[in-house]
Amino acid sequence: MEKGGNMALALLNHKIIVGFAVLDAPDAEDRWARIGKPVVMELKAVEVLREFRNHGIARHLLDHLFSDPELNKKIIYLTAYSWIWDLDFSGLPIESYRNMLCSLYAGYGFFELPTNESNICLKPENIFMVRMGRDVSKRDQENFKWLRFGVFL
Repeated sequence: MEKGGNMALALLNHKIIVGFAVLDAPDAEDRWARIGKPVVMELKAVEVLREFRNHGIARHLLDHLFSDPELNKKIIYLTAYSWIWDLDFSGLPIESYRNMLCSLYAGYGFFELPTNESNICLKPENIFMVRMGRDVSKRDQENFKWLRFGVFL
């Protein structure tokens, strides 16, 4: 497939899915589900086909996903594990790729927080970020703070 206009035409003619984003409740066995009410959600995936990357598609997906005002009542977290990053295709060193992801998500209100979650702690470049909705109660914020370190109130 040629780049440029032909790619867009093929996209229209074949209805190719070029990317997706998934926001859902945490898995029941995950510590993040232990708050016990539907206040915590996980940004489970943001994926764009290689040949369509660097065209702002991930940002469009996130713009749409976070346009729902109900998310102001939610704590949304994401985990990014370095062993699944497409470093070969990107050509970026691991720290640059990490910085790119942090910058992308920071634009949607996410910030890094420490946790003792074992998969995050396996490698220093792994990422744990949280987006705290402005309408989340102080109690839920406090419970989530302790939950990050495996303390279940």
